[in-house]
Amino acid sequence: MRIGQVVIAGAGLAGLRAAEELRARDYSGGITMIGAERRPPYDRPPLTKKFMTGEIDDTSLRADLTALGVDLRLGEAGTDRAEYGFDALVVTTGATPVRLPGPGPQRVLRTFDDAAALRSALRPGLKLAVIGAGWIGAELATSAAKKGCEVTVLEAAPAPLAGALGAEAGSRTVPWYSAAGVDLRLGQPVESVEHGGIALPGGGWLAADEVVTAVGVRPEVGWLAGSGVLLENGVAVDEGLRASVPGVFAAGDCAAFWSRRFGGRLRVEHWDSAIHAPEVVAANILGGGERYDPVPYFWSEQFDRMVQYCGHHTGADRLVWRGDTAGRDWTACWLAGASPDGAGERLTAVLAVARPRDLLQGRRLIASATPVNLARLTDPAVPLREAADG
Repeated sequence: MRIGQVVIAGAGLAGLRAAEELRARDYSGGITMIGAERRPPYDRPPLTKKFMTGEIDDTSLRADLTALGVDLRLGEAGTDRAEYGFDALVVTTGATPVRLPGPGPQRVLRTFDDAAALRSALRPGLKLAVIGAGWIGAELATSAAKKGCEVTVLEAAPAPLAGALGAEAGSRTVPWYSAAGVDLRLGQPVESVEHGGIALPGGGWLAADEVVTAVGVRPEVGWLAGSGVLLENGVAVDEGLRASVPGVFAAGDCAAFWSRRFGGRLRVEHWDSAIHAPEVVAANILGGGERYDPVPYFWSEQFDRMVQYCGHHTGADRLVWRGDTAGRDWTACWLAGASPDGAGERLTAVLAVARPRDLLQGRRLIASATPVNLARLTDPAVPLREAADG
């Protein structure tokens, strides 16, 4: 089939990369990109990091969409019901932050405008309440504490990052909060956001000048309801990032792709996915047969530490350590696939704190599915690449 018109729904990084990859593969047909924001594509990771502390002011990707021949339509959401004909549709509408009940003002941190408004509000002595000690909550707490705010982080789970890493690994970050002067309250649910603070169960109250809700996001795919596109925690796509309706593809935060490597459907809300998944989308729009099955990668800058994660683990995987978690650098490793005698375990995920080589070498071990030697794996003096068994 000749592709004469591609519509990209979503003007974020994944949408931009889809357009770039189509042109890089000599696609000369029309590309229309539709975005709900009124700002051209930009990089989101700096919003909670250097942008929030004022170290940088412009997170734009500075993409020349005119040179790419893209008809850019900003300020249009999928629910606006405008009609665009297409031969291929790429869904890159991303995700929307979850908000909590209550009549009080609460900020979220997803867009450039969200970040710019919050940065203007941060000042020494401001009582800032952050609901959620996940990646975004931890990064925001770090930046706000550096600006002299009085920061309290409320987390319903028993440890920071419990949803992403599990409580055992997440608990190793607890001392980071107190060392930065941040009041971390674990096992603390929230009843509602009110004017002047947060209502807690049982009549408790936390006064706050500003409240930021950082309890996760939901894929922005409601506009596809009734379209015939299968939705399962996002747009359900196959290994080639094809949706259930012919000619429809998805990439980025809203795409739930089938991973042969990990034996299940994954939805990865990270920059690395937005960068690389569109390569497969573009190739397959133009008749290719490429498969997307990465070792997911993510990084976070929090409390003066570079925290990097790769792979995918479940609660059934075994957690082992490289190094002293009370120190400045250490690595957590998750293992699966052991035989009854303990042999044949494979690395499924790595969390590296200030150990970038462990991250790089661990990612290769995960990709190769090579069994590992436990003694070498848990010895921080042994390069992780040498943990391969055999």
